[in-house]
Amino acid sequence: MDRTALRHALPHYLRGLLMGAFDVVPGVSGGTVALMVGIYERLIHAIRTAVEVPTALVKADLSGARQALGRVDWTLLVPLGLGIVTALLTGARFIPPLLEAYPEQSRSLFAGLILASLAVPLGLIGRWTPLRGLALAGALVLAFVLTGLPPAEVTDPGYLIVLLAAMVAISAMILPGVSGSFLLLALGMYTPTLTALDQRNLPYIAVFVLGCALGLALMARLLEHLLQHRHDVTMAVLLGLMMGALRALWPWQEDDRSLLLPPDAAGVLQALLLALVGFAVVTTFIRATRRRTTEPVDA
Repeated sequence: MDRTALRHALPHYLRGLLMGAFDVVPGVSGGTVALMVGIYERLIHAIRTAVEVPTALVKADLSGARQALGRVDWTLLVPLGLGIVTALLTGARFIPPLLEAYPEQSRSLFAGLILASLAVPLGLIGRWTPLRGLALAGALVLAFVLTGLPPAEVTDPGYLIVLLAAMVAISAMILPGVSGSFLLLALGMYTPTLTALDQRNLPYIAVFVLGCALGLALMARLLEHLLQHRHDVTMAVLLGLMMGALRALWPWQEDDRSLLLPPDAAGVLQALLLALVGFAVVTTFIRATRRRTTEPVDA
C-alpha cells in the first residue's frame, strides 16, 4: 500500500464508521453518508468491480478472477468496510437503547442531518427537466409510503427469510434516503438481526452476509449503469428518496408509524433546536469535505 493510500485509510475508516452508525438507525441510510462525503459514485464503482471476482470464480476463470482482483479499489473498500463492521457491532448494542429512551430527540437530530444532506444530490443535478421532476416526485412518494409501513415481528426466522431480508436491506442501505434497518423493521427482521450480531450467532450472520453479498452485486451493477447513462435522473431519484424518507424522522409518531401533532410549544422548540444542531454539523462537514481535493474514480 503506497503513502497516498495510507493517508486516505483513516478518513475512509471514519466514513465507514459514520455509514455503519447511520445504518443502525431506522429511517437513516448509510448511503446518505457516502453521498454526503463525496465517495458515492466511487463506492458503487468499487462494489461493482469487486463483484467481478466471485463471478469469475463461479465460471472457473482463475485468470479473470486475478485480473478482477487487481482492478478492485481496495484502498477504499477495506478501511470503509472495517469502519462499517465496527459501527454495526458496537452500534447494535448502544444505539437502539438510546433511540428507545429518547425517540423524539433522536429523530429530530437525524432529521436535521438528512435535511442538510439534501444539498449534495441537488448540487449534482445539472439542470431540471420535466422527467427529472417526475423522477424526484415518484421517488419521494415511494420512500414516504415505505417509511410509513408498520413494524412487524418475526421471532424465529428461517435462513431463507434471513437471506432475502439481507438482500433487501443491503440494496436499500446503499441507496441514499432508504434505510436498510427500517426495511428490516418493516419485515420483522430488525430485532433478530441485532440480537444475532450482539450474541455472535455465526450461522445467522453467515447467511445474512451471503444475502448482503448477493444484494450488493445486483444493486451495484444497476446503480453504476444508471449513474453512467442516466446520471441526473438517477440523482433526482436519490434526492426524492432522501426527501420522502424524512417521514420516518418526524419526531412524534405512534408505534405503528402514524404521525402525530406536536404535543406542545416546548416540544417543538426542542425538536427545532436539535434539528438545527444536526443541520449545522452536516453543513460544516460538507464544506470541510469540499475544501479537500475530490478523489477520482479509477477507470
